Amino acid sequence: MKSGACTHYVDMPHVNQLLPRTRRAPRAKNTTPRLLPGIATAIALAIAARWLGGASGFSSLTMAVIIGIVLGNVPVSIDQLRPGLSFVAKHVLRIGVVALGMRLSIDNVTELGTGVIITIVATVTATFFGTQALGRRLGVSRPLSLLIATGYSICGASAIAAMEASSDAEEEEVAVAIGLVTLAGTVAMFAIPVLGTLLGLTDAQYAIWAGASIHDVAQVVSAGAARGSTVLAAAVVVKLTRVLLLAPLVTGVSLSQRRAGPSSAARPAPIPAFVAGFLLLVAIRSTGTIPDSVVETTQWIESLLFTIALVGLGAGVRISKLRQLGGGPLLLGTLASGLVATVSLGAVLLVA
Repeated sequence: MKSGACTHYVDMPHVNQLLPRTRRAPRAKNTTPRLLPGIATAIALAIAARWLGGASGFSSLTMAVIIGIVLGNVPVSIDQLRPGLSFVAKHVLRIGVVALGMRLSIDNVTELGTGVIITIVATVTATFFGTQALGRRLGVSRPLSLLIATGYSICGASAIAAMEASSDAEEEEVAVAIGLVTLAGTVAMFAIPVLGTLLGLTDAQYAIWAGASIHDVAQVVSAGAARGSTVLAAAVVVKLTRVLLLAPLVTGVSLSQRRAGPSSAARPAPIPAFVAGFLLLVAIRSTGTIPDSVVETTQWIESLLFTIALVGLGAGVRISKLRQLGGGPLLLGTLASGLVATVSLGAVLLVA
């Protein structure tokens, strides 16, 4: 047979249909170069926020959000930065929540005693559900009420960051919640020592109240140090026990969403991966085999990760949308502050 005949045979359409076709696998798109400018910017601004926070006495997390908001509302295009800024606002933030688990061990919790644990659980429960109920009465959106309730009942900006994925909140609402809880925690940091003295609280009572009512860990450190290192240590342990309750809260909200959503819709995981990671680090810390140097390094990394993430979060905020939220969130935050302080003080006076 001539080669031409052979070629004609192979080119016949019905034969070509029988031949196996090799499909080239789609090439994965490399998004790293697109993310790098925003990530690098967030890191640089986070370092600046930490310096400004140390110089001014304000929380570096607050400074990070403010810097991010300024960046996100400058009258020039930052579209090249936005992919990386969005990345750190979501993924770096969750890594920070995981690292938060290294702060706490189960032994710290069991040493508190039943009465103190009841005080913590009662305070978190009353503040979490009570704030959401107040939010409904004030007409504050459900997502924003949930974030404010989480931040005030657990651990400020860190808790809000952890709950954000399960809240369906807009970036502006997240920023408002962080701003409110930071402001309230700053006020409490100065007010609690004064009120503790006026009320005649013992050192033990004061330590429990400070740890159970003040929002951010750093703010608890400041308030606890007002009465010495022993009170400081006790207040921080109480505070970190509140942090441990973050996991069941986030998991509970996630499960609630799974039940409420339509069966065909994508549902959140019953236990978000970053919450599972948080619990894993708590378990690892609880073994007692982790050197103090590793714990301290992890805590430093956690703080830096949160600062980087909150720069990205702030950059997604639009000031024009913030104005649309009205005065309801501010009133809700004020009432939530009174709620957490009153419930925790009442419980302390009963059990301590």
